[in-house]
Amino acid sequence: MDELIRKPALEVIALLRSGEVSPLDLLDVLERRIGEVDDKVNALPTLCFERARTHAKALMGKPMDERGLLCGLPVPIKDLTDVSGVRSTQGSPIFAAKVPERSDVLVEHLERAGAVVYAKSNTPEFGAGANTFNEVFGATLNPWNPARSAAGSSGGAAVALATGMAWVAHGSDSGGSLRNPASFCSVVGLRPSPGRVAETRLAKLDGNLGIEGPMARSVVDCALLLDAMSGEEPADPVSLPRYETSFLDAARTGWTPKRVAVSRDLGITPVDAEVAEIVLAAARRLEEAGMIVEEAHPDLTEAHECFQTLRALSFAVSKKPLLEAHRDKLKPEIIWNIEKGLALTADDIVRAEHQRAAMFRRTLAFFETYDLLLCPATIVASYPVEQRYVSECAGHTFSNYVEWLAIAYAITNVMCPAISIPAGFTREDLPVGIQIVAAPRAEGRLLAGARLLESILELAERVPMDPRPST
Repeated sequence: MDELIRKPALEVIALLRSGEVSPLDLLDVLERRIGEVDDKVNALPTLCFERARTHAKALMGKPMDERGLLCGLPVPIKDLTDVSGVRSTQGSPIFAAKVPERSDVLVEHLERAGAVVYAKSNTPEFGAGANTFNEVFGATLNPWNPARSAAGSSGGAAVALATGMAWVAHGSDSGGSLRNPASFCSVVGLRPSPGRVAETRLAKLDGNLGIEGPMARSVVDCALLLDAMSGEEPADPVSLPRYETSFLDAARTGWTPKRVAVSRDLGITPVDAEVAEIVLAAARRLEEAGMIVEEAHPDLTEAHECFQTLRALSFAVSKKPLLEAHRDKLKPEIIWNIEKGLALTADDIVRAEHQRAAMFRRTLAFFETYDLLLCPATIVASYPVEQRYVSECAGHTFSNYVEWLAIAYAITNVMCPAISIPAGFTREDLPVGIQIVAAPRAEGRLLAGARLLESILELAERVPMDPRPST
């Protein structure tokens, strides 16, 4: 079991294709591993192994060349996303008993690609707040120190990867929800370009703040899952056709950036001094390898007002009926965000859209000079799990529960693909991630650059791990 758990996803798929292991073998291994460690971290609160085995057997009845890209690889789905016949709570007491009849488009797409869904990963209520806790399942704990947060909102997915309860995992991201937990847990989280991964659209058909994406323990495994996730779906009117080449092939091209920008703070946020130094040291490794590395960033001055206005609008559009019917069951941060959205004026929305367009144009111009942009994925290392969010950093007190995520949501604003990979560890031996950003729709370059830096830093082998004692 231990040997299989530690293998990369690509190697596991090779074993599936050769017939050396079956999807049922992998489900057995995962069920045992979850039984050993999940009570220490609470990453996968909902399991569906009976459904998974039924699906695996059906897949095994097909010829090998018809089993899809993933060929029966088990994949956990974040609990914001419906899986047919499986409890799908969105981390909310409102939906604590919900069992949908139909899966989200994303899940249907993954299953056609050979994924076998065996679990739902924990998330904050409606994905709000970068600390994975909710009133349905409780908190997910960071395996590097279970007294600390796993971040969020894809915290359950990141912890499952870090502890060997998953080879790859699904997540989603608006203000850094794929990138923050990857940083806190020493795994890889990729926010693709909007439209790259199709999903079921329930409210705002053209929404592009929140997107779906892959997580893994290495860049190439993350690229593999993005290949399985990506592609057009008629049910998602903004979904994109498949990339011209596979993302896995793109990651393996050996492409090397010529000029790279690095920023400790993107000019918009405080950053913990130790986190900034770890990220800058990681960037200097590229300079040692012969690339030009300069301290620079695009002008993202309007990031706070723009993102928080558009985020509030999104909450108002999607959650107003819940506020009216279930106010007593919503956590205070969500109530605040919905009411902020309902109070917006047309002038507020017009200003935010103009700000976003201006930042986007400046970012496009920036990438005419630089191949990649590097910066911290989060502004702090993992904080105490009982703390709802980061309220202060480097002497600055944040005005709300979202503001501390600016280094991630600034990139969300400008619609660039971004990835968090491990950059190093603090003096307390807590992980720190480096965020790598590429021009819009340039996932190929992003993955190749991330794989290059990953190979230089040599940190991927530190996971999977057994959860440590709390300190």
